[in-house]
Amino acid sequence: MDRVGETTTATLEPAVRPHALLGEQYADLEQQHHAATTGMWVFLATEVMFFGTLFVALSVYRYWYGEAFERTSERLNWQIGCINTLVLLVSSFTIVMAVRYAQLGRRKPVVRCLGLTAALGLLFLVFKGIEYYLDYRESLIPDWKFDPQEWTAEFGLAADQVPQVKLFLTFYWIMTLFHALHVTIGICAVLVMMLLAARGRFSPEYYSPVEVTALYWHFVDIVWIFLLPMLYLLGTHSLERWKL
Repeated sequence: MDRVGETTTATLEPAVRPHALLGEQYADLEQQHHAATTGMWVFLATEVMFFGTLFVALSVYRYWYGEAFERTSERLNWQIGCINTLVLLVSSFTIVMAVRYAQLGRRKPVVRCLGLTAALGLLFLVFKGIEYYLDYRESLIPDWKFDPQEWTAEFGLAADQVPQVKLFLTFYWIMTLFHALHVTIGICAVLVMMLLAARGRFSPEYYSPVEVTALYWHFVDIVWIFLLPMLYLLGTHSLERWKL
């Protein structure tokens, strides 16, 4: 009786695990990779709905309060915004290279590219911090450091347009702060991947965590690509300004 029970148990257990990092619930690494990628896409879909709602709301209010929004956009530091765009675009390239090197099983280049990506993310946050400090000095923080008289006396807006200025600045702070939070989370994820890569965790057969992290990083970059024109360049492309 005991021998029969032992034989049954042995039959139910897999003889050999094909890979040490294969989850028990998956048949093979390809299925695990597909599940991880699908999960990230579902998560990013929720992020698209979150940021998409903010973008749509900003567009609607920009249509209603065009003059006030454009005047306020002119006060933002578009130079730092453009520099940060370049920083994130380069970081997208470095993380793409990290995924490629992971596919090839080249550990050191993976670690190097992930380190560069994290460093560029930190550089983005440094520039963002400088920009926020300049915004503070320029009194561009609604309900904290904001001078209504400045907008009517120096920038020619009517008194009833000042709330519209504050509305645009509220959008600016909410959207850029949430984006900076996502960049911070992305940096943490990239650093974890770099640590795992340094320990030889990835191989040509198993690199899905690096690829999934890269998907998240690209999403953060794309959100910024939309933020740049809708916040920083809003006052530079109006038809009235260019007299068209």
